[in-house]
Amino acid sequence: MRLYNQLTKKVENFKPLDPANVKIYTCGPTVYSFAHIGNLCSYIYWDLLVRTLELNGYKVNRILNLTDVGHLTSDADEGEDKLEKGARREGKSVFEIANFYIDAFLKDFRSLNLVEPTKICRATDYIEQDKELVGLLREKGFTYETADGIYFDTSRFEKYADFARLDLENLQGGARVALSSEKRNVSDFAVWKYVKDGEDHAMNWEYNGRAGYPGWHLECTAISHAELGFPLDIHTGGIDHIPIHHTNEIAEAEAAYGVLMSRFWTHCNFITIDGEKISKSLGNIFTLTDLASRGFSPLDFKLWVLQGHYQGTRNFNFDDLTAAKSRRLKWRNLVARTYQSAEKENSQNDFKEKILELVSNNLSSPEAFAEIDGADLALSDWQFVDKLFGLDLVATSPDVSSEVMPLIEAREAAREEKDFATADKIRDELAAKNITILDTPAGPIWQYLA
Repeated sequence: MRLYNQLTKKVENFKPLDPANVKIYTCGPTVYSFAHIGNLCSYIYWDLLVRTLELNGYKVNRILNLTDVGHLTSDADEGEDKLEKGARREGKSVFEIANFYIDAFLKDFRSLNLVEPTKICRATDYIEQDKELVGLLREKGFTYETADGIYFDTSRFEKYADFARLDLENLQGGARVALSSEKRNVSDFAVWKYVKDGEDHAMNWEYNGRAGYPGWHLECTAISHAELGFPLDIHTGGIDHIPIHHTNEIAEAEAAYGVLMSRFWTHCNFITIDGEKISKSLGNIFTLTDLASRGFSPLDFKLWVLQGHYQGTRNFNFDDLTAAKSRRLKWRNLVARTYQSAEKENSQNDFKEKILELVSNNLSSPEAFAEIDGADLALSDWQFVDKLFGLDLVATSPDVSSEVMPLIEAREAAREEKDFATADKIRDELAAKNITILDTPAGPIWQYLA
């Protein structure tokens, strides 16, 4: 299997240290609002990563975190905590906000038929591990204290700039992280923030004699170390994580523990909508609920995402989503037709190996989709496609067939007796179940309408 590795800036052969324990950490959402479709793309791509690893015979141990404290609106060290912002927006407590949007995210996650992580970790459950990590960094001389927190001194970590190829000499304050009068370097970042006098921050814990809370980057370092240990096999995220969040995680982890944090770092690219960045100010944010209101299932969207490569730039529009929906309907109906065929078990000898080989080459799902479109597949081939992509192409066919076949037989009997009113009534009944009947020379077969 081959993957792009941000650590080396090239596609490399991937082999885990332990095939029975492939350690993967996925940066999860900050749970202060509904996840939009741009947020969800990354979890679809990493679902493909997990499925591909498993079909290659590996056992995956994956941790997904949920950020319910410490992620400030600037993505750095200034601004309001996003959970506090959500609480103020909706007139609820930060705990109510976190619980509500965690439930909403997990509902979206499962509607996309994504493989469940080994464990889902809330940041607030790891405060003691956060404190221990801050203490270790302080003990080793990597931090200094200011009026508003404890900061990591990036000048003490020699390879800080390597991961994102940062030009630290020309990094401007405010362009990446806010530069306060007490910061020694513009790239320094908070590992622990103090609650300021007069600041309303409901989530706080005592450390160093003051109330405070962990920095956003620290949470991922502490959780991944506590649950998986270093080095990880693969750390995933979005390309926006490279210059700040993941750079800072590496600095914390490797300064504190003296070992490589992760052997592979893999990132997905952004999507735009009608050529523009996804933004509330532009009014172009869509959720899965918004898509459903327009007649699209979460799995139609999942197929649209997988039609593109995780490293490529993508532009979302409803014409392309409609085409993806049509493609998925076509595949579902090919499965339905195959299920009803007497030759449904005649699998092509090398199809499964070929499609897995394509996807195992840096998750090349577009090439695999082209192979599926050009192949005449047996039922077991389609079952393999479902295992690899999780599109629920096969899952409902047996149940649907057992439910509709008696109706199809009753319709055939009515037609033979020239009772066309009854035959038409049965056709309407089937249409209400999202089923249509095709009358073929070999007899009637059912297909999905949408």
